Amino acid sequence: MSYYLIIGAVFIISMIVQNRLRSKFAHYSNVHLQNGMSGKEIAEKMLRDNGIQDVQVISVPGQLTDHYNPQNKTINLSEGVYMQRNAAAAAVAAHETGHAVQHAVGYAMLQLRSKMVPAVNISSRLLQFVLMAGILVMATSGNKTLLLAGVILFAVTTLFAFVTLPVEYDASNRALAWLRSSGTLANNAEYEGAQDSLKWAARTYVVAALGSLAQLIYFASLLTGRSSD
Repeated sequence: MSYYLIIGAVFIISMIVQNRLRSKFAHYSNVHLQNGMSGKEIAEKMLRDNGIQDVQVISVPGQLTDHYNPQNKTINLSEGVYMQRNAAAAAVAAHETGHAVQHAVGYAMLQLRSKMVPAVNISSRLLQFVLMAGILVMATSGNKTLLLAGVILFAVTTLFAFVTLPVEYDASNRALAWLRSSGTLANNAEYEGAQDSLKWAARTYVVAALGSLAQLIYFASLLTGRSSD
């Protein structure tokens, strides 16, 4: 029962933050930039200003699907960011370009995150099966070895979630610093809109990391016999 309470709480909080993010994005999409630059143009300007010439800015379908792909060095901007000319689009475009800058300068946490990806992919595929099988085996025979393996796999994904946090916050800090220093945002309303948009985007990662940690603690408690179930 306690596990479902954790899952329910994480789901509700995540939905609240996601809805708030969408609301903020919609609101700041109405704060139009005085310079008339699109998200694509902003990303390309930030790349030039940082001396990066081997990264391409492209459009991808969907909403809030923006991301930087270090494998093929592309900044992928959603349809609502690529051509839009507002504070929200500026924030997202600069944030994703911030990841490209991290890649170019060899930002340590981004490198660590990239190295963890293969292990995380394997852990994510096996996690649910190993955990459920581990709980079943422990309940029937008392053997906790398989459950321990599941907890280790979960720990890998949880660590990845926490490593992601400084990567995302640093990208936002780089974005905001450049938006201010380059004069891309002309006034306080534009800058504050970009700042608030990125703040709520970062909170989605915080919720995901804390939710993962809460679940990890629950499964670890099964190993020590401290679960209330």
